[in-house]
Amino acid sequence: MANKASKSEEQPGVSFDTKLRPSQTRARHTFEMILAVAGELLAEVGFERLSTNLVCERAGLTPPALYRYFPNKYAILSELGRRLMLAQDRVVFDWINAGGLEAETLEEAIAKYERVNLEVNRITKEIPGGVWILRALRAVPMLQDIRTGSSDLVARHAADYVMKRHPKLNPEDVYAATRVITELTYAASEMVLEQPEVDEALVTREVCRMMALYYAHITAPPAAPAKRARGRKAKSPVKRVGKAKPRKTS
Repeated sequence: MANKASKSEEQPGVSFDTKLRPSQTRARHTFEMILAVAGELLAEVGFERLSTNLVCERAGLTPPALYRYFPNKYAILSELGRRLMLAQDRVVFDWINAGGLEAETLEEAIAKYERVNLEVNRITKEIPGGVWILRALRAVPMLQDIRTGSSDLVARHAADYVMKRHPKLNPEDVYAATRVITELTYAASEMVLEQPEVDEALVTREVCRMMALYYAHITAPPAAPAKRARGRKAKSPVKRVGKAKPRKTS
């Protein structure tokens, strides 16, 4: 049976930041081992049952050795969350910088969006406890800023890229659009990662179709005003009303 987390881990007033980032090789090994073990345990017991005692037991460490770096389990989750978001962000940034938002056709755009979304999903699956880290970032209030901060960075990077190629667009409108799209992709990823029975390829393609259509909409040039037909003025179909001239008689 898993040990319960200590009261200090459950109280909102404690720090959730890493206490010490090691510089020496042995210390770095311990630091990374704590994170790796915590990720493995997350996949086994979930973040609610995760505790520093469990991590110490699995890693073969004493509590003081763990507390040298992390004051509680939320500090560990915070570090895991930042690393996951950073790994995802790097994939998206590289994709944008390589022209991921540019396409000649709708199908090409959909295919490009599919590739980057599936790659983000793959990275999340490969990181120990990746799905549970996502859940923690969404469910634990003190960790939500990590996820929203990542979403904001991606949205602003995409908006900057769009504005460089379409400088006449309204920056606020573009940022609002990229933020909506970023949140949509996060939701789709969480859906397919947390529900294995869902068809990942199908959901990803449908979301990417929405993305492609939306980007095409916000970057489309404004429609030209309708031009008036040139030429003679059309005669009014209304007949004049007046006295009829008398017919001549022979």
